[in-house]
Amino acid sequence: MRRLFPVPARTSADSSAETPAGEREAGERAAEDREWALDELADAYAYPEPPHGPSGAFLRANMVSSLDGAAHHDGRSKPLSSDADMRIFGVLRGLADAVVVGAETVRLEGYRPARAREAFAERRAALGQAPAPAIAVVSASLDLDFSMPLFTEPLVPTIVITGAAAAAERIERARAAGAEVVFAGAGPSGRVDAAAAVTALAELGHTRLLTEGGPTLLAQFAAAGVLDELCLAVAPLVTAGAAKRIMDGAELGEPEQFTLDSVLEEAGFLFTRYRRIYP
Repeated sequence: MRRLFPVPARTSADSSAETPAGEREAGERAAEDREWALDELADAYAYPEPPHGPSGAFLRANMVSSLDGAAHHDGRSKPLSSDADMRIFGVLRGLADAVVVGAETVRLEGYRPARAREAFAERRAALGQAPAPAIAVVSASLDLDFSMPLFTEPLVPTIVITGAAAAAERIERARAAGAEVVFAGAGPSGRVDAAAAVTALAELGHTRLLTEGGPTLLAQFAAAGVLDELCLAVAPLVTAGAAKRIMDGAELGEPEQFTLDSVLEEAGFLFTRYRRIYP
């Protein structure tokens, strides 16, 4: 893996005299094509401190896309992934308080609880985080299989975020399975309000948020104006077909502006990081 942006410090003979030695060494190491240690990746993807956007939390999305814009192949994102993508996936989880995901993605991807990893234990303890992030499932209907390991085996109780129309019987089943039920949205549609979901998680102390989609949920976060950062892996693959883009929802009234924060590359995969620009 190597850093393409920000451009590493110049290392030529012409610039060596004007560039501090430590900066040159760091630039050379960043430009070198090698496997990065987990600590290096964690530093590169660290949340801002304090991790608060206008919503009261900092919401980061992690998605993968093919060159032709597909967010999945044959219904799953794994065929678009790589070893480097999975390392970054694990690092982003290791930094988050909670991972927010849509119910359809839970069903399609067979979600399991996040696990504690020794590589992030000291970092998480210093920030007052639980040993592993909570998984927060967004579901208006609560049409979920509460016998899944996601609910029966979590290190940190799974959260389900629902709206006003959720059936009382399903709410009770969720609670009986050990899930924490959070209500976000009281409108007549019964849908979960994306902005209210982020606020509710922040009120629970989860301010470093990561969403892994799917495309419908990510579009809702974008439309609500609460998406602070997008980590997008671009796979050197084409799929054709009719797969969804990484966001699948109503068109925004005005496009939201983001600025490029960093680009890493490995085996043709580009790992980009974009930060939202606030007015």
